[in-house]
Amino acid sequence: MNDPMNDPMSDDAAMLIGGAAVFADERLAVVDPATEAIVAHVPDASPGDLDAAVAAARAAFPGWSATPIASRRAVLEAMADRMLADIHGLKRLLTREQGKPLAEAEGEIGAAAHWLKGTAALELPGGVIEDSADRLVETQAVPLGVVGAIAPWNFPMLLAMFKLGPALLAGNTVVLKPSPFTPLTLLRFGMLVADLLPPGVLNIVTGGDRLGPWLTAHPGVDKVSFTGSTETGRKVMRSAAATLKRITLELGGNDPAIVMPDVDVDAIVPQLFWAAFGNAGQVCIAIKRLYVHAAIYDRLRDALVAYAATVRIGDGATEGTQIGPVANADQRARLRDLIADCKAQGYRVIGDDPGEGPGFFVPVTIVDNPPDDSRIVQEEQFGPVLPLLRFDTSDEAVARANVGDYALGASIWSADDGQARTIAARLTSGTVWINEVQHLSPRIPFGGQRQSGIGLENGPEGLREYCGLRTIITRKHG
Repeated sequence: MNDPMNDPMSDDAAMLIGGAAVFADERLAVVDPATEAIVAHVPDASPGDLDAAVAAARAAFPGWSATPIASRRAVLEAMADRMLADIHGLKRLLTREQGKPLAEAEGEIGAAAHWLKGTAALELPGGVIEDSADRLVETQAVPLGVVGAIAPWNFPMLLAMFKLGPALLAGNTVVLKPSPFTPLTLLRFGMLVADLLPPGVLNIVTGGDRLGPWLTAHPGVDKVSFTGSTETGRKVMRSAAATLKRITLELGGNDPAIVMPDVDVDAIVPQLFWAAFGNAGQVCIAIKRLYVHAAIYDRLRDALVAYAATVRIGDGATEGTQIGPVANADQRARLRDLIADCKAQGYRVIGDDPGEGPGFFVPVTIVDNPPDDSRIVQEEQFGPVLPLLRFDTSDEAVARANVGDYALGASIWSADDGQARTIAARLTSGTVWINEVQHLSPRIPFGGQRQSGIGLENGPEGLREYCGLRTIITRKHG
């Protein structure tokens, strides 16, 4: 048997249940998005495997929840250090299963470690509300129990740490389910850190589409934290309702960016490009609708197209690649359908045809001023296809940007900070960035409005999502 710690492409990936490596009777294939070749197989968990993981988490909960907070902090920091020590193996695995370039994969692993360390520094909620002559009123943070954490395929390591860090710091135990498209890096992470945790505190189970509903409905799970599409988020919410599980849902976005006429076009074009097309556009808070003032529309469009021509697209494992393929065949098919719809409707589409070679490649594509009711404007594309939209006044831009079911992120680009802040205050969005985008931190709360999610991640507010509050009221004598 290969040693998966020495061979990042090992076919012997195992689940982590109760502190032990566990295989399954059935297996799933993991496909390289750049070549469409099968690179590994992972366990396809059965209901019995999930039951064992939940049982292990429940058995570990009393001891872990009673562990001093300082010790839990130290474990998170040690987990981050283990991740950084193996960053080269982890990044190779992440690129091979997800498609992103090696430099981006290394950045994601580094960010995931940073998130664990940053989360470890947060303080639990609670404190004294009243301390009067009559009574003492205190609130105390208490862990919820077993957390079912479901990670997506676009940033499988980083977004898993958004859940794992606060869940463990608060004293919960975890059953983590990676995406079936990108399970390998998280399975490797599980084996790297297994000896740092009491058995059962962290369990990692892998499986296909059937596993998620089993996990969200499982009566032994007390909270579900899910990152993914809004459509699936609705299913998670319905499934969790039977036992009134606590839920955190970080869902879709159709993020607008508004570019005012006073910007330095040449300076911001690279920033806008990567905000839209980084990770092949597979970012929940990517720019997905780019509203550009009419006075600079043509110039900015042409500069964006020229910049795109300089960007190297290819296999993420190849040195110098800047944008890799999209992560799976389903996403490629959906993006091709959107591009075909734009062409069928007669919109101007700027982008090369990638042909029929291997790999889930989609060209960087710009759609020139399609109507607001077009699919490419109304739907979340989640890929390297961007509509540019012309506007004349800030009132018009705000009104158009606020239309739709999503409200995750937005950005304003202007040389006038006061004007930008005025516009930002009028946007319906969980986060609004001014003259940048996608800046997140373990200290900053993040979440969506409307159908972009329920609850928050990161910061003290995100940590609170993994805690209950117990109120103790003491009537004083005398």
